[in-house]
Amino acid sequence: AYNIHVNGVLHCRVRYSQLLGLHEQLRKEYGANVVPAFPPKKIFTLTPAEVEQRREQLEKYMQAVRQDPTLGGSETFNSFLRKAQQETQQIPTEEVVLEVLLSNGQKVKVTILTSDQTEDVLEAVASKLDLPDDLVGYFSLFLVRETKDGAFSFVRKLQEFELPYVSVTSLHNPEFQIILRKSYWDAAYDDDVMEHRVGLNLLYAQTVSDIEHGWILVNKEQHRQLKSLQEKVSKKEFIRLAQTLKYYGYLKFDPCVTDFPEKGCHVVVSAGNNELNFQVRLPNEQIKEGSFKVTRMRCWRVTSSVPMSNGPSGSSPGKSEVKLELAFEYLMSKDRLQWVTITSPQAIMLSICLQSMVDELMVKKSGGSIRKMFRRRVNGALRRSDSQQAVKSPPLLDSPDASREPMAKLSSKLTSVSLRGISHSSSANDVGANDFHGNYAFEGIGDEDL
Repeated sequence: AYNIHVNGVLHCRVRYSQLLGLHEQLRKEYGANVVPAFPPKKIFTLTPAEVEQRREQLEKYMQAVRQDPTLGGSETFNSFLRKAQQETQQIPTEEVVLEVLLSNGQKVKVTILTSDQTEDVLEAVASKLDLPDDLVGYFSLFLVRETKDGAFSFVRKLQEFELPYVSVTSLHNPEFQIILRKSYWDAAYDDDVMEHRVGLNLLYAQTVSDIEHGWILVNKEQHRQLKSLQEKVSKKEFIRLAQTLKYYGYLKFDPCVTDFPEKGCHVVVSAGNNELNFQVRLPNEQIKEGSFKVTRMRCWRVTSSVPMSNGPSGSSPGKSEVKLELAFEYLMSKDRLQWVTITSPQAIMLSICLQSMVDELMVKKSGGSIRKMFRRRVNGALRRSDSQQAVKSPPLLDSPDASREPMAKLSSKLTSVSLRGISHSSSANDVGANDFHGNYAFEGIGDEDL
């Protein structure tokens, strides 16, 4: 069997024959010209060298499928991963009650099947809350880990290839929970959400929570005004005031390490307003703040050192042995690109944030609407439109050969748009073009911007 890691976490175990069955099904549905070549069968027992060669070929195959806009977003591929996840965790299909948190700590209990996918669970939560159909697409489910101070550390946005109940219960840790939050960045969309009572309440609860946890900066006078609006239960006015405050709508990450402006700097990263905000503590203890606009990021990549284990469970999010890095190439000035690296267990979530910002920018640029990003059921299954494809995260396969080195440097390519051909730079961090995540919202800097 091969261990498939998605986002640095063990997702499932599959055999060669299962992957071959997936390949044949994809060929049948989409044609031999669309589906990449599959590693051939061997009549005789594989040598250790051949085992490793097959693993590399299978990994390239899975990545090629995942990055193809048609194949990677297909129900055939995603249902294969969901079924394999359920079988690996040995959780039978049955009716269960799943608790989903709201930002105010309230728990919404929904009755679902263990085999229900992310969209099914999201719909069940929305139905329980009486959230209108046309507002469901403004929200997403996130896997979070509760911290000692009662706040939440974001692990990842739940994807279409996983089963939320299986994902959270297989971690065997009550600290991990599922939370409902808005999933857009532009505050202008708040107007749509606030049109309905339930949407307004959800947005209000999230805003209050972000202020209480210090994610949104508030001075004494602003705090007094907000408290007055709270007492009057003026929720819309409360949100309107909060929209004017620093870091409104940002997602704050746990303290981590960066190599900018120099190696080993401790940093608190926040994502919002189409940028990554850095609050850097320099070696001399001085605090400096700066932002990196997503439109100036030429490309980015996530790399992970994943332990190869034959044990019953995979690497749990937040465990120290899993080292994740997000590196992006940034246009510092008209003719100068520079790599900036963030070392954080939340690197995947950071990349997902960057991608969703790019997706939102591209939808707006094309004149699309966020309302059209969510479709109702089609033939019993939920579908999203092409304007908001979920982040494509190709699986990473471990070799079943126990003689391999205990650690392998692997690249997790996250893409929801087809990759551009990216030329090699003179950067010391330079790797092959296939390791990059290209950015369609990248903009050059003109003389007037310098």
